[in-house]
Amino acid sequence: MLFLGALTLFGCGMSKTDAATRGQEVFETCVPCHNADGSGNATIGAPNIAGMKEWYVERELDKFRAGVRGMHFSDVEGMRMRPMALSLTSEDDVKAVSHYVETLPPIQEARTLPGDPKAGEALYATCSSCHGDTGGGNQDLGGPRLAGVDDWYLATELRKFKSGVRGANPKDREGRLMRPMANTLPNEDAIRNVVAYAETLKP
Repeated sequence: MLFLGALTLFGCGMSKTDAATRGQEVFETCVPCHNADGSGNATIGAPNIAGMKEWYVERELDKFRAGVRGMHFSDVEGMRMRPMALSLTSEDDVKAVSHYVETLPPIQEARTLPGDPKAGEALYATCSSCHGDTGGGNQDLGGPRLAGVDDWYLATELRKFKSGVRGANPKDREGRLMRPMANTLPNEDAIRNVVAYAETLKP
């Protein structure tokens, strides 16, 4: 019995190790766009994903795989991402690579967009209910971390939500909740200002 118990514990340990190794292996598919450290590439619209929460990465990969995200013809980056997500042939691989992404040390990129953080603070009040006062996110409400996310990416996604390029699919529950929030931002200045404020947050 003791021998069998030891084998069971050993097997569990091996399983965790194998999963971690598999996550790193699967991530090689992501490296050409997101880089080995997860820092991303703004030139091709690939965001900085280093340190993103496992639950959020897994959820978005599932959306890409199911055609809930990345199907709109105006979503160039999403359409590029979808076949990459479809290359993950099992839920185990989705979970493994999502876990690996969270283990990557977060990278804080320099600001690239003009914007007034003070003006953006008032606008952020609408965002804080789901994304948190410090931008750390809220899994229970489905709101991902905003603090530390590239400003150009946040601005791009807000524009996509406003225009219906993202969040219009009936199966995208979180996206459909996000669209009216994005539409409270009346113009490009408002987008840049709220993003500038988000860039000041530390989760």
